Amino acid sequence: MSRRGWLLFVAMGVIWGIPYLLIKVADGGVSVPVLVGTRVALGSLLLWPAAIRGGHLRALKGHLEWLAAFTAVEIVAPWALLSNAERHLPSSTSGLLIAAVPIFSALLALTYQGDRLTPVRWAGLAIGLGGVALLAGPAAGKGDALSVVQVLLTALGYALGPLIANRKLADLPPVAVNAACLGAAAVVYAPFAALTWPRAIPSVQVLGALAALGVICTAVAFVVFFRLIAEVGPARATVITYVNPAVAVALGVGVLGEHLTPAIGVSFAAILGGSILATRPSEPKRRGGQPRILPPRPVQNDSVL
Repeated sequence: MSRRGWLLFVAMGVIWGIPYLLIKVADGGVSVPVLVGTRVALGSLLLWPAAIRGGHLRALKGHLEWLAAFTAVEIVAPWALLSNAERHLPSSTSGLLIAAVPIFSALLALTYQGDRLTPVRWAGLAIGLGGVALLAGPAAGKGDALSVVQVLLTALGYALGPLIANRKLADLPPVAVNAACLGAAAVVYAPFAALTWPRAIPSVQVLGALAALGVICTAVAFVVFFRLIAEVGPARATVITYVNPAVAVALGVGVLGEHLTPAIGVSFAAILGGSILATRPSEPKRRGGQPRILPPRPVQNDSVL
């Protein structure tokens, strides 16, 4: 990957490694609909001014069906599943299970000619999958089987989302796409959040977790993620889920006091080792750098960073 690609990769690995801790904290004070609804509403409110000021929303006409599909598989369903699963699973375990995203992404990418995998990258994905299997097995099992399935379904949604974004939404202004999708998700969750709204004001820790989820892990994260997809392609973009566990485990153990078992340690090593192999180039590097896949159309003032 290019230097810019690696910088975006590392940034996303950290930003999307934090939510597992924040979701665990927020789960203790609010319902899942309130948690997800607040997160998407905050993210949307931060992005809408930039989308309106730049006049980017007009570009979304004619793409409503794909915007709806992206919203459903990347936001609405996965965030509810993950937030509910973390009521039963340790945050570090959830973060490690999400590392199955590149496995799903690789299988989906086989149908597209531009995302062919080399044997080395297949080996990386296999090693990463082995780490995930070890974590979900009896030796490391904490929480029930339904929660594990919910996290793996979340991973499937996270694999589908980048494919839709790269194939159908890559020529649209990222800030407009993110603002519209988050706004739509907020509308979906609003009635459920209203029905389960807390009777008392949540603690400062819960409110802080909700704010960080909306601002850092949603508004900022989605803009950076779209740029990562444009820079390195959807298959490699999802490999950030091999780096996220490092942050998730560190925060789970260091902040929440979760136990670092031998199985988690082995899984962690396998997942990170798979990350290195899975991000190796699929073809020789061309003069001038790695070719970029479907970069977004240049627009002015589309950055909220």
